[in-house]
Amino acid sequence: MPQRSTEARHPHSDGLHAISGAAVLACVHAAQVQALAAISPAIPQIERAAEAGAEALRRGGKMAYVGAGSSGLMALSDCLELPGTFGIAPDRVPMMFAGGVPALLHMQGSVEDDAEAALADLARADLAPGDVMLCLAASGGTPYTMTIATAAKARGQTVVGFCNVADAPLLQLADIPVFLDTGPEVISGSTRMGAGTTQKVALNMLSVLVGIRLGHVHDGYMVNLTADNAKLVDRAARIVAAISGASEDSARKALAETDGAVKPAILVARGMTPAAAATALTASGGHLAPVLTPAKD
Repeated sequence: MPQRSTEARHPHSDGLHAISGAAVLACVHAAQVQALAAISPAIPQIERAAEAGAEALRRGGKMAYVGAGSSGLMALSDCLELPGTFGIAPDRVPMMFAGGVPALLHMQGSVEDDAEAALADLARADLAPGDVMLCLAASGGTPYTMTIATAAKARGQTVVGFCNVADAPLLQLADIPVFLDTGPEVISGSTRMGAGTTQKVALNMLSVLVGIRLGHVHDGYMVNLTADNAKLVDRAARIVAAISGASEDSARKALAETDGAVKPAILVARGMTPAAAATALTASGGHLAPVLTPAKD
């Protein structure tokens, strides 16, 4: 079997154990920065994946995440942020992580080879044809991820494959292949490093575009956030004040009238009733921009 690029020797690895701490850190940092350059060529595919995910969520479907080990952790970190940042219900963005919750505390390599568990996790996710599956595997051949991706594609789901090895099985299977050509790691095979960094950044980019397409971002503000702590309540008030032009006190009163929902509160702060705001947002598909100009009249 040909050696995977992620297992190859990095040109700066020789003598890594014998140099100063500052030199080690500089080497690792430079490799991380270099890895990020692999994202630019993949932007068109990341855009395709985001548009597919947004469309699935818009019509009431799901955008699921799949991964094992380090790739699974990158997927999980993005998945867990979507409800708080964009107000997307957790059951609409399910996560399939090899080994489940126990593996988050004590990661074991064996779970990524468990095809039976993979199929059980897929069944629990309860996906429908047309839903989107974001599958991450640095090597592009992890059995857990490949089992789910293969079954999902057979069921009519759109498979997006994020991989760091050229011509890997996941890229060949995926409807939307996202190749992140990060090459060798400073620590050979430790794909939590360059490969993991690019996966996380690519997912950041994807989920931001999904949020924008769903109307959950306006002028860089997260207007569909879930304000479930004091910090986020304050943030919600600042967002309402900034977009509506009202005072922060008025923004807080508007939020009280909309049960903390930011988008309708912006319209209420500009003079609409909560009922009228809700109707206007339904008509605009949840997007603020089409509603804001009429709201000034």
